[in-house]
Order: sequence, then structure tokens, then C-alpha cells
Amino acid sequence: MDHTSSAVRGAREPAMTDVARLAGVSHQTVSRVLNGHPNVREQTRLRVRAAIEELGYRPNRAARALATGRSQHIGVVAQNSTLYGPASLLAAFELAAAVQGFVVSVRRVRVLDRSSITEAVEHHREQRVAGIVVIAPTAAAGEALAEVPTDVPLVAVDGDPDRGATLVTVDQEAGARLATRHLLDAGHRTVWHVSGPAEWFDAAGRVRGWQAALEEAGAEVPPVTPADWSAASGYRAGLLLARMPEVTAVFAANDHLALGILRAMSERGRSVPGDVSVVGFDDVPEAAYFTPPLTTVRPDFDTVAGETLNVLMSCISDPEAGSIRRTITPTLVERDSVAALPG
Repeated sequence: MDHTSSAVRGAREPAMTDVARLAGVSHQTVSRVLNGHPNVREQTRLRVRAAIEELGYRPNRAARALATGRSQHIGVVAQNSTLYGPASLLAAFELAAAVQGFVVSVRRVRVLDRSSITEAVEHHREQRVAGIVVIAPTAAAGEALAEVPTDVPLVAVDGDPDRGATLVTVDQEAGARLATRHLLDAGHRTVWHVSGPAEWFDAAGRVRGWQAALEEAGAEVPPVTPADWSAASGYRAGLLLARMPEVTAVFAANDHLALGILRAMSERGRSVPGDVSVVGFDDVPEAAYFTPPLTTVRPDFDTVAGETLNVLMSCISDPEAGSIRRTITPTLVERDSVAALPG
């Protein structure tokens, strides 16, 4: 250790790459140790901490070193939207970046199309940001990212899972499977699905997970009830489903859709969960206060934001690292909107 550490101290401030080399681990492992990630063996954690102490490494100094020749800013491209998922992810990322000594500059676009994303990315490149994060949940955004320059480290969040680009995303299919299996385990013969917009990767993944869970259980796969992400759209879908006595379980693609469904069921005299069980997705803060409190899938946006920052810092420190993929598995939050199949 002595030769490496003295050489680093004599030349420049230590960087995360130096810590990784000295400890004999990857940059990602160093980042996980710095962020208190639980999935690190204690022996590895102690070795990284020893290297940090010997080198005199400090995360904020690392941020300045990683951004040599650029500002200490991270550029973010996001749609100008109040949708809970993207808004929560953006807020969580800004906080995580601030802890690491970065300032986040957000470029909001009206629509996630090719020209808007290209212009926003170019704006951040001109500002010489250390790296760029694009919240890219739609097909059009995925297509646009295929054409952006690669001279600045870029991480897509909730982007196209089939592209080979660096990506951090929630496992939408796993979350939908959790929701669907929970309803099947309660004794329901099948589960109806009210989907989000088809052009969203999140919505498409939730459809795939729902369908796969039904097929694995040998259950009938009903037709998808298409909607957007709004409570009003969920209400309209709910009015349709409420007229169908065979509908006893509904998986809604997000909690706002579920809220509309709850209202529609109540107006049509079908009790939740007495007659119909409902599960949502997102775990919005209000979900625990719906009537009844909503069972839902929680994506954990804080973890997504933290992993996004970790991946971006790895890309900044090692531009030749290649594509990095991180997938966050969501969890099911059980409340009172699910009950066993009546009779």
C-alpha cells in the first residue's frame, strides 16, 4: 500500500479510482461503501475504509477530481411533468447529488421527443457538465438517446431496457408480478389490468409482468383496459369494470389510476375489498389514506436515485468502463384494499 499511496499523494489529490486500485476492488464497490450500501461484505468494507484513510481521500474532493476540466454540475433532462414517479425521482437525485458535492442543473422539456432531448443534452454539453442524467421513460426518448454524442458520461433512468446503453431502472415486470400474484394468492381466479400509456416503458413492463404471472398460474388473461396515468382515466376504466360481475381483482398501473377505480367501484355499489380487490403501483404518500388504504408496489425512488448517482460517478471516473446496468427490485406494501375472493 505504501508505494501506491505515496505516489498518489505526491502527484495529485486522490480519486475514487485510486481507492479502488489500492483496495483491490471496483469503483462501484468504493461508491457503495461511501454511500453505506448494505450489500458489501464487511471484510471488503474494512479494506476500502483502510485505503480511504491511507490516501486521505474525501468524496467532495473526488467530485472535483472527477470533474476536472468541467464544472461540478450534473445536467439532468426531464419532462416538465407533475407525475409522481418522475418528480419524486428527480427530487431524490438532486438530494443525493448535493450530498456528494455536485450541483444539479435541470433542463425540463415539454415533450420527450428527439429534438427536445437533443437540444437539452447539447445545452448541458455546452455548459461542460461532469455528466448527464436523462429521465427517459418513453419510446420516443429512447430513440432520441440513441443519437446523442457520447463525449459526456450519460445515464438513462427508466429508459429502454432493450438498449445496450448505461441504464438504471426499476424492475417493472417484477413489481407487476408481485401485485398480480398477491391477488391470485388471495383466491381470485384472474386479475384485470388497467394499464398506463403504451409508449411508456414502465407501463409496458407492468403489462408484461401481469400477463406472465397469470400465465404461470394457469389463469385466464383478460384483455388489458388501456388508460393514461390520471385518476380521471382510472375512474372511467373503473366504471367499465364495475359493470362486469366477473371482475373481482384489479391491478392498476399506478396509484392515481387505482384512486379513480376505487371511486368508480364505490359509485356503482361494489365494495373494495368486499367485492373487488385493488392493487396499485408507486406507493404515493396519499395511498395509505385512500378509502380503503391501498395495497401497492413501492419502487423506492431514493434507491434508484442513489444508484443513478453511483453509476454516473463510475462512468465519469472511467469513461472506458462500457455500459453499466442497475435494476432496482420493488416491494409490495400490503394495506386494506385486498381480501380473499368472496364466497
